[in-house]
Amino acid sequence: MTRRPLAFVLLAFALLLALPLPGAGQETASGPRTPWGHPDLQGAWTNTTTTPLERPDDLEGREFLTQEEWAERNPGSGISAYDAGAYNDYWLEKGELSMRTSLIVDPPDGKLPPLVPAEEERLNARREAAGDGAGPASWHDFNAYDRCITRGLPGAMMPGFYNHNYHIVQTPNHVAILVEMVHEARIVPLDGRPSASGVRQWLGDSRGRWEGDTLVVETTNFAGKVTARGLTAFSGGERLTVVERFTRLDDDTIDYRVTVTDPDIWSAPWTVSMPMTAMEGVLYEYACHEGNYAMGNMLAGARVEEGR
Repeated sequence: MTRRPLAFVLLAFALLLALPLPGAGQETASGPRTPWGHPDLQGAWTNTTTTPLERPDDLEGREFLTQEEWAERNPGSGISAYDAGAYNDYWLEKGELSMRTSLIVDPPDGKLPPLVPAEEERLNARREAAGDGAGPASWHDFNAYDRCITRGLPGAMMPGFYNHNYHIVQTPNHVAILVEMVHEARIVPLDGRPSASGVRQWLGDSRGRWEGDTLVVETTNFAGKVTARGLTAFSGGERLTVVERFTRLDDDTIDYRVTVTDPDIWSAPWTVSMPMTAMEGVLYEYACHEGNYAMGNMLAGARVEEGR
């Protein structure tokens, strides 16, 4: 499979921003560092896991599994095969169950906080509309993930069932993150420039800073157009704020945590912990738009159903 041209554009952009600093990277007790002294987050990483986003009800009050529970819930088969017509096991990157009972670490119960009343009403209205038996009238009836546009944030950085791989490139003043799933690409300035408050974007407007050995990325100014929410697609409204923390623990691990705050959607902030593990190889093209025959087929099928 051919690597996407965007990867080369992104890497070239990042390299052009780099200063011609001499010397090789350094290794410290906290992990490798770049020639200019920042913790080195560069390389290819994956966060694929079968750990659920929310804590299962039968593990209420339990932050971690016992070794016996882990073995029972992680028999090696990972995600079960889907129904006929969807992806089979060949395509799935199953990952492994962690000792945590949920990816959510705050609230302490491992559950998403309650929705605000207005958002609950909106979702109920959508469920009712979807349950009336009418097929999609146009592509506008599909979410941004269905249309191969974006998974939003923090969705772009969350695991699911395959392709949850990331390529990180650094310069003294920027961090670039290429996301394999749905061709997301992020460039995060570190130079203290203000956010472009008048420009709202699908993935928001990110600004980064170093707090000790942790890269903190705060993203605001979202377009508010990503409405799907689930393990692989997650975003919110225009007042959404996403704060990510990347801490290199060792050669093979980045501690990645993300806190989501959206007063128009959630009654309280929530935080997820998802370790990123070093992977071999490169990221490959995920030609979502080019291979999205389902969109036309679903609309055509809806028209056929209407004619019966």
